[in-house]
Amino acid sequence: MFVLGDGHFFIKKERMNKMVKIIFKDGSVKEYEKGITLASIAGDISKTLRKNVIAGYVNDEMYDLNREIESDAKINLIEFDTPEGEDILNHSCAHLMAHAISRLYPGTKFGVGPRIEAGFYYDMDCVEQFNEESLKKIEKEMNKIVSEAIPVNRIVTTKEEALDIFKNDEYKSELISELEDQVITLYQQGDFVDLCRGPHVENTKVIKNFKLLSVAGAYWRGDSDNIMLQRIYGIAKATKQELTDHLLFLEEAKKRDHRKLGKELDLFMLSEYGPGFPFWLPNGMVLRDQLLKFWHQVHRREGYKMIMTPTMLNKELWEVSGHWFNYRENMYTSEIDKHEFAIKPMNCPGGILCYKNDIHSYRDLPMRIGELGHVHRHEASGALHGLFRVRAFTQDDAHIYCTPEQIESEIVELINVYEEIYSVFGLSYSIELSTRPDNAIGDEKVWELSEAALAKACKASGRDYVINPGDGAFYGPKLDFKLRDSIGRIWQCGTIQLDMNLPKRFDMTYVEQDGSKQQPVMLHRTVLGSIERFIGILIEHYAGAFPTWLAPEQIKIIPVSDVHRDYANKVNDLFFNEELRSSVEYRDEKLGYLIRDAQVKKIPYSIVIGDEEVENNTVTYRKYGSEEQVSISTNDFVTLVLDDIASKGK
Repeated sequence: MFVLGDGHFFIKKERMNKMVKIIFKDGSVKEYEKGITLASIAGDISKTLRKNVIAGYVNDEMYDLNREIESDAKINLIEFDTPEGEDILNHSCAHLMAHAISRLYPGTKFGVGPRIEAGFYYDMDCVEQFNEESLKKIEKEMNKIVSEAIPVNRIVTTKEEALDIFKNDEYKSELISELEDQVITLYQQGDFVDLCRGPHVENTKVIKNFKLLSVAGAYWRGDSDNIMLQRIYGIAKATKQELTDHLLFLEEAKKRDHRKLGKELDLFMLSEYGPGFPFWLPNGMVLRDQLLKFWHQVHRREGYKMIMTPTMLNKELWEVSGHWFNYRENMYTSEIDKHEFAIKPMNCPGGILCYKNDIHSYRDLPMRIGELGHVHRHEASGALHGLFRVRAFTQDDAHIYCTPEQIESEIVELINVYEEIYSVFGLSYSIELSTRPDNAIGDEKVWELSEAALAKACKASGRDYVINPGDGAFYGPKLDFKLRDSIGRIWQCGTIQLDMNLPKRFDMTYVEQDGSKQQPVMLHRTVLGSIERFIGILIEHYAGAFPTWLAPEQIKIIPVSDVHRDYANKVNDLFFNEELRSSVEYRDEKLGYLIRDAQVKKIPYSIVIGDEEVENNTVTYRKYGSEEQVSISTNDFVTLVLDDIASKGK
């Protein structure tokens, strides 16, 4: 028998001596006494395994190490160095942090504390305004709890009892009230109890390597109409070295923050007059234009034709497409001539109207139609984040209309194009096949056929993929391309969505060889995704030091003194005629300062013009990131830079 802090008693039932069969991952079977735990099974196998195991699956349900197994079961042990193990460790650390805060600041109420990709967070309602000093204080208390080696126990109770336990915490009470299950699980460590499905570590001493990272505000349940809570972010790792490496990674990521670099390099700005609506500055426009120029070159070669559709369209169109019923909360609307209109959150319905503007034959297919469409989506203000999460962005959309027989070859070709484009930026990728979501429209059999077609195309292209269940678009399954940048972060960018539903809803047809009308298959695809977000990714990927072909300014010309400016201007004119982006430095500063400034601004080439250069018709250049200075003829330098641009940094 054990006791909760408020006096609730839970009695452990006596069991009759009975054996259970445990089936291991390799198919082997062993009998244990009923009530055996995963901890005991791991210890029975080896001491090393026992040390490395954090939890496990029992008949596909995740179990704590100290949870008893009551019947025959298949098991699969989870070790610390697996994704599931890291999830459990971080979620347990969220509880550890909440426990420490409940000790330090009695009366604190807790919202949710989930594991996230970058560690964990916990939202809380506390009179204390947390800051950097608070985090240090909380960490100290967390370490104290770790040293106390407090057991972590799973408690199964009723919904009614759980509501009574958390009767003074409106946040937990709200969460419990919404649960359909009448059986609720709680986790207790010492005098701290939390609502949770688990699993968790068996003992607080397991959580040795952690760091609290930052404090932010967060509306309860993400709703701006609710109270603002305080959110503390943190990270936990299995070993001290892993934590050290991760913190170094975070420091590097901080240096690359696109918001910081965007300001320093005059690429874009944000204004309180338009939260979530980025402003592009001259340097950013050059970068953007060069990126889109490359995009157009590839798509023109691949046979795409471009269109432009209106920004605002009648509500009836969005009802036909299904967006009005499945995406309404993210759409901006207005009234025109007593009719309700919506600003487009996606380009697809407008593209469909362009398709339906004419009669199409099977000979016209596949049709590849592209649109760099400016779309708007209402995002919660608390979710806005530089260029990564905005309310207005340009989507590099394209829609391919094809026959069912053409699906596989079109997707294979698309994947090859994606490979080409991503490789230019040095971005590797993996593919996820996202399947039917809960709000899906259309026949389930059509979804099954569509998912099978995407899987078959991936295999035909020679690419592996993993299943991401339930994350497809409401109108069709999709392939999501996860990009890995120069410091190992994963970004979701490209997607290929197979849609057999919208063509039916919009009565889209083409004339088959036998004269019959048939429904085309529609492939929605985007390579870069949001142009704004992709540029944000590039800023951080390159740490602002763009390859020469993308750099807003490619060459900075620095005359040593006023007498060298005429020659500097002639060199600049030559560069201009070769369509190179350069400028002459006119500021009256010391030469060393101007050279360093060109490096700070990450300009690919800086040139110094002095007496020797004027006399010999040469330039002395220094490439960004190098200390070496090289003197060559002006013409040779132009050739060098043009070759650099043509190679796109490869």
